[in-house]
Amino acid sequence: MKYRPLIGINTDYRASAKGRTPHSYIHSGYFESLLAANALPVIIPPLTRESDLTPILDRLDGVMLTGGDDLDPRKMGLSPHPAVTMITERRELADRLLCKLVQQRRMPVLGIGLGMQELNVVCGGGLFLHLPEDMPKGIPHRDPLGGAHRHTVVMQPGTRLEEIYGPGEIRVNSYHHQGIRKLAPNFRTAALAPDGLIEAFEGKEAGWWVTGVQWHPENEGNISLDMQLIEAFVAASASMRSAPALAKVG
Repeated sequence: MKYRPLIGINTDYRASAKGRTPHSYIHSGYFESLLAANALPVIIPPLTRESDLTPILDRLDGVMLTGGDDLDPRKMGLSPHPAVTMITERRELADRLLCKLVQQRRMPVLGIGLGMQELNVVCGGGLFLHLPEDMPKGIPHRDPLGGAHRHTVVMQPGTRLEEIYGPGEIRVNSYHHQGIRKLAPNFRTAALAPDGLIEAFEGKEAGWWVTGVQWHPENEGNISLDMQLIEAFVAASASMRSAPALAKVG
C-alpha cells in the first residue's frame, strides 16, 4: 500500500467570552482535501511551548498552515488599522512558533491565505495592511459583501507552480484584504495577480518544499485544478519519509 504521509494542520482559536467556552476549530475543507489526496491529517492545537510542539513535528511528514483573520500589526512594527481583524494572541503566538520550527526543519509546508502571510512574515517579509488603501489602483481581491469572488493569477516561468498548473493563468477564489508587500529573502514569486500583487511564492532552496498561496484550494469542493496543488504537497511530504535527516535540521 502506498505510504500515506501524516500532515499536521494548525487550528484557529476563540477565547472564552460571555456564554462561550474557549475552543479551537478548522474548516473541514483542509482535512477533506488532504484525505482526498491520500494523506492522513493530524490536528495541531495552538501550542505555544516548543517542548510541546517538537514531539508532534517529529512524527509529521508535512504541515498545512490554514487561513484566518489578520496578524497583529503592532507585532510587525505597524500601526493598528480599523480594517484589521486580529486573530487571538494565542493563535498568533502558536502559529509563529510553528512557522519558525517548520522553517528550521525544512519540513514540506503549504501556507494558505493567512498561513501564507504568516510564513512570509516569520521568514523576514512584510505585508500590506489593507489593499484598497495600499494599492488603490489594484483589482478587487475580495467581495466587500462577503460573497464569492474570483480573479486570474499568472504563473511565473520556471517555478514549481508552473510545473503544477502549467504556463499561463488560472482563475482562483479570493477572500483577502491584505497581501505581501515585501517577500521574504528565502522565497521567490510563483504567481502574480493582474495588478502585480504576489499571489503565490515558493522556496528558493531545492531541498525545501515550501509554497504559499493567497487563494484557498481547500474551498472548492476538491476540483481537479485545486487538487493538483494539494497532491503535489502530499507527494513532497511522503518523500520526506525516505529522507528523515532533512526533517531534523535545526
